[in-house]
Amino acid sequence: MRVAIVEDDLDQAKLLGVWLEDVGYECFYYVNGAAIIDALQKERFDLVLLDWLLPDINGDKVLMWIREQMDWRVPVIFVTQRDDEVDIAYALDNGADDYVLKPIKPLELKARIQALTRRIGGVDKTRRQFELGIYRFDLDSHQVFVNNEAAGLTQREFELALFFFRNVGRLLTRAHLLESVWGHTAEINTRTLDTHVSRLRKKLLFDGESAWQLKSIYHHGYRLEDLS
Repeated sequence: MRVAIVEDDLDQAKLLGVWLEDVGYECFYYVNGAAIIDALQKERFDLVLLDWLLPDINGDKVLMWIREQMDWRVPVIFVTQRDDEVDIAYALDNGADDYVLKPIKPLELKARIQALTRRIGGVDKTRRQFELGIYRFDLDSHQVFVNNEAAGLTQREFELALFFFRNVGRLLTRAHLLESVWGHTAEINTRTLDTHVSRLRKKLLFDGESAWQLKSIYHHGYRLEDLS
């Protein structure tokens, strides 16, 4: 899980990072609003922890930009000292998913993130089999069945398909896909990824024969959408 921590106090941000990395999250740090807005246009995050008072653009304006400009919904939790009921309601009404007050309690923060993850949903990564529409994944045999027939995916195609279905509706950059599916040190180019995507479209009926579509997002990457 990739977490963007937006906090102008870098020591405070690193402390949050230590707590979250301890449970397996990967953290990235941004000290102002402009930096996170720039990053959101290039990278994918599973969560943004957003301070309200930033040196350039306040967190509420960053939140509004995210909800107005991003074509994928990234969860946002405000982390701030502002405890007025009006401020809390304002943030939630404008698209914040949750609100954590400083000083932050590590167990509370982790619990809120886990609760938010459950609410958002997605594929349970502990299950060995799961179904989504006409698709059935078997993680033990590394097979995908379409309308109960094996799709005949290669190992890499299976891993790529699984990653897409675990991130339905999210824009995934080419760099992130290559890193997550092929690994940090893989010496391959984006053409390899595009070839695998083309094969998935045919084998998994993403070309208009099902209610699912694997869209190319120009200059960014790909997004799997459930059109039903």
